[in-house]
Amino acid sequence: MSQVEQSVEVGVPVHTAYNQWTQFETFPEFMSGVERIEQRTDTLTHWVTNVAGVHREFDAEITEQIPDERVAWTTVAGEARQAGVVTFHRLDDEHTKVMLQMEFHPDSITEKVGDKLGFVTRQTKGDLERFKKFIEERGRESGGWRGAV
Repeated sequence: MSQVEQSVEVGVPVHTAYNQWTQFETFPEFMSGVERIEQRTDTLTHWVTNVAGVHREFDAEITEQIPDERVAWTTVAGEARQAGVVTFHRLDDEHTKVMLQMEFHPDSITEKVGDKLGFVTRQTKGDLERFKKFIEERGRESGGWRGAV
């Protein structure tokens, strides 16, 4: 099992950052390698990814969701095995720290080599930087789900 932990400070209020993060179907707009996400139920998403030529499809279940605080998930079916949590920390009225912690199991030789070379860490950092740009340029969320799980 491998782990990654990355964070980014964004120039929007905590509720704006959190609300945008709950719009899973927008992830391909800022997450490299994510081709499509379908929100199937309030707690189930279907992911299609292609990272460094490795195509994966899997289902992820939201295991915990607390508005403006955290979203946790684990894969429940498919070709990827991972779990993680994204937490939102209010820095002041207009700034939020978004922290991502994830555990994953690299399966193929390509994934294991990529993990050892820090590919997942760099990709996660880039994804968070693109999220920062995405939400700051918009200045507001494209939607939001305020339910708790």
